[in-house]
Amino acid sequence: MNTNELAAVLENLRKKNPLILSLTNNVVQGITANVLLAVGAAPVMLNDAAECGQLLSVCANGLLVNVGTLSHPQAELMRCAVDAAHAAGVPWVLDPVAVGLLRFRTEFCHELLAMRPTLIRGNASEIMALAGEAAGGRGTDATEESSAAVQSARKLAQQCGCAVLVTGPVDYVTDGGRVLALGNGDPLMTRVTGVGCAMGALAAACVASAPDAFTGAAACAAILGIAGERAAARCPRPGSFAGALFDELDALSPAEVAEFTRIV
Repeated sequence: MNTNELAAVLENLRKKNPLILSLTNNVVQGITANVLLAVGAAPVMLNDAAECGQLLSVCANGLLVNVGTLSHPQAELMRCAVDAAHAAGVPWVLDPVAVGLLRFRTEFCHELLAMRPTLIRGNASEIMALAGEAAGGRGTDATEESSAAVQSARKLAQQCGCAVLVTGPVDYVTDGGRVLALGNGDPLMTRVTGVGCAMGALAAACVASAPDAFTGAAACAAILGIAGERAAARCPRPGSFAGALFDELDALSPAEVAEFTRIV
């Protein structure tokens, strides 16, 4: 894969303005919406199963399912939304936040795996736990390096027929066969609540704008990583960094994605 393919995803995203239904956790809805808007996508958050089904059947281009603040009513909403996405041919992203740590979310995430996500995005501990090879991380924090989860990610991708994005200091993308490592980003991205969760929504927008989930996931990692580097360079504290991240996502051009993506 060359970086021009990733640049083309951002160019197509800006033209398409994909509508992304984000069923995400209560903590991160604001930053998720702002990341989508900054990059050129359109966010929607709903809490009614019938409305989710209608939106997915009529005009949504992507769906994020993030289990961060999971409840039983929300789980039922997510089941209905995933069914509607499949019926409409809409790609969907699973973000299995803190899977392996708590029983309810772990059981539900395995149920969602059987519903065949288009892409799974998680940190190393989450991906390894989802593959049944670890117990999970410390809350939402990874306790493993992203490289340790590559084989687990390939296993999940092969089992589910999907792509997997493992996030960390180096991001890894696999479709079960190919593996791509991307080295963009900045440690400050881990010090602002919701950047990782917003990445799941950005991934949904990129997958909706890409020829396949593998390319979309790689483009997502590159876009957010480059924007994070640039934001940290001029705003090296968490509070100002968050606003700068939106600015850099908005300003980032496809040509810059092609030039500054680091495939390692």
